[in-house]
Formats: sequence, C-alpha cells, structure tokens
Amino acid sequence: MDAPRRVIAHMDCDAFYYSVECLRDPSLAGKPVIVSGSGPRAVVTTASYEARRYGVGSAMPTSRARRLCPQAIVVPPHFDLYREKSRELWALVRERLDCPLQQVSLDEAYADITRLERPLRLMRALVAEVQEATGITVSVGIGPSRLVAKTASDAGKPAGFVVLSREQACELFGGRPTRFLQGVGPKTADRLARLGIRTIADLRAAPRALLDERFGARLASFLKARAEFRDDSPVETERVAKSRSSETTFDADVSDMAVLEDTLARLARAVCEGLGRRGVRGRTIGIKVRLDDWTNVTRARTIDRFTNDPETVTAVALELLRAYAPPRPVRLLGVRVASFEGADAPAPPARADGPRQLALPLR
Repeated sequence: MDAPRRVIAHMDCDAFYYSVECLRDPSLAGKPVIVSGSGPRAVVTTASYEARRYGVGSAMPTSRARRLCPQAIVVPPHFDLYREKSRELWALVRERLDCPLQQVSLDEAYADITRLERPLRLMRALVAEVQEATGITVSVGIGPSRLVAKTASDAGKPAGFVVLSREQACELFGGRPTRFLQGVGPKTADRLARLGIRTIADLRAAPRALLDERFGARLASFLKARAEFRDDSPVETERVAKSRSSETTFDADVSDMAVLEDTLARLARAVCEGLGRRGVRGRTIGIKVRLDDWTNVTRARTIDRFTNDPETVTAVALELLRAYAPPRPVRLLGVRVASFEGADAPAPPARADGPRQLALPLR
C-alpha cells in the first residue's frame, strides 16, 4: 500500500515576545512596541505588528528602529518569561497531538499530522485551546511539506489558518518577489533581478542552464526547488543531543560588526541557559556564519575544561567571530557547544602551566 501523502503543519506564535509582554503589561496591547536591550549596541529582539508597519524588524539596530518609529514604546526583554510561556504552550500541544513534533524555536514548531483523524478540525480546535489556555495566538500553515506549511503560516499572519497544496502555493505566490521565498536573501534576489528574474514565477520558468552558470549547480538546484515549492525534509522528533546550538537568520543581511557581536552574545546566553537547565557542560565552543552568498563557515575551539558558563562561551564565540572577520554581509549566525562531559570527550587533564586552546573545524 502506498504511503499517504504527507500533511505537515507549521505552528508559529504571532509576535511571541511582544505577546508575552502584553500578558505581563496589558497596557502595551495594540501599540507600537519594540522589545530590545539598552545601550548603543542594542538590537531589536522583536516588534509588535504596529511597529513593523514602520519598517521595524528583528536584528535591526535599536537606534535605527527608534528613528523609523519615534513613538514606539521600548521595553527590555524578559527571556525567563518567554521560556516559561514557551514550555507551557508546547507542553499543551504535545499533549493534544499524537504525532511527530519538531520544535525549532521558542515560538514555532512543525508537526507531521498525516496519520491523524480529521487533522484540520483538530488543528483549529488546538489553536483555540492554546489561545484560551496561554493567551498566545498561533498562526497555522498546512501543506504537503515543511516549505509549503511555513510559507502558508507566514502569509496568513497574524491569526492565520491557511491550507495549501504545492500547486496552489505555486499559483498563489507566483507573482511575489523572489525575496519572499525562504532562503532567498536580498543579495540573491538582486542577482536574480539583474537577470530579469523578479518573481517566483519568473524563477520557476528560468532556464536551469542559466541558473547553473550564474549561481553554480548547488544553489541553482536549491532555487529551482524553492520556486516550485518542492521540499521533502522530514519532521524530526527530538533525539539525544551531542551538541546544543542556537542560531538566527537576520531579516536583512548584516555587515555591522557591533550588531553581529551583540547577536552572538545573546545566542551564547541562550545556549548556556539551556545547558544549565539540563545540567550539561561542554568543552567545544563553535560559531556558524552564513554569508549573503550562501557560503557557510564554521569555527570552533576546544578549551581545557567543561563549561556552561555564559561569560566563557560568549568570550570564546566572540574571539572566533573577530578572528574570522566575515568578509561579506551575514545572513545567519549561530553558536554551538559540544563535547559534553561524560559523552563524546574525555575529561581534560589538569594542567599547571595554564589553559591550552586548540582550534578545530566544526562539523
């Protein structure tokens, strides 16, 4: 018997950090709000939809966000509250869905609902229950793949519930600019535009030989698959982790080293907080950098002791970033800790002559 056609749901909390801030302080509801740290290097963590209308976006320098939306209310992030609300929300989802679930961040997850009875009715009921129980609105996209599901949920925000086939996605989004596609950044979109390829339909119709010549076979294949909304990546349930990482994809490619360093420090803290909750420590600290041309670079260092200390991990990650000094704008940045105590690395011997550091490639 043939396997049933996949049905994938993407669940994404609407303006999650801002929504939690509204639960903490209801007076913020309906107002332009920027969630951000303070100081000259601060960047936007998230913004309400009212602030986004002025062009404010995540990872943007807060100073620029203030210029774009002078009337915005700036509130400091409360990450403990966000993590607490996230645990509450996804625990409820896991309790209600008897299917593979992959949580990819505090505020979004994929579910393979292929084998569930009446999955659309079930998902609508779940969204209502989550709203009632947690105060958080979740947008849902449903399709035959992770790509279609996520694109559908993004297009339906806020409070969306969108169900699309691959063919419907091709038709509905064909007139959208190529930048609309997940994984197509502004630089790639500009290069496509110079070839006369401005919309998703244009990209779908573009000769493969032309894309191979201008972008190389690997990126050309990726672009074609994206334009045709083809994706067979599975929903992966949690496995025993050999490493812990946190990464972010910027809304726009970033060249400002101060923004990159501030983001990296925030990611390092998030990784260490997760390790601390699990009582896990590691020795290998690494970074991941994806440039605007889709070049992926990793750097790592193994230190002489196991740690989950945020200051230690942040310091090493920043040293690695500064030593690499990205030569092009950055679209994605990540931090990783591996070689866990009692797992894949023996405890280092004590040394009387100070710490020893070894640079390793991170795979």
